Amino acid sequence: MDDRKKALQSLANARWRVSLLLSGAMMVIYFGFILLIAFNKPLLGSLILPGLSLGILLGALVIVCAWILIFLYVRWANTKYDDRIANLTRK
Repeated sequence: MDDRKKALQSLANARWRVSLLLSGAMMVIYFGFILLIAFNKPLLGSLILPGLSLGILLGALVIVCAWILIFLYVRWANTKYDDRIANLTRK
């Protein structure tokens, strides 16, 4: 029973590490974008293509990055976390 408890604690710690890492990455991306809006509006207003400013492009990339980070978490959970939980509950 003690080994099972240690394995569960290890799994919980791994989940926290992954979630904090991905949450931290999203915060850096989002707040970096917000800080650009706050302190460098002319840069974000510059046009890349007619009708497409750098600000719009970066805003869309923030959303895409969120999707990618969600995908990474779901993939990790489905391939690592769920298997380890299933192994712990079968014993």
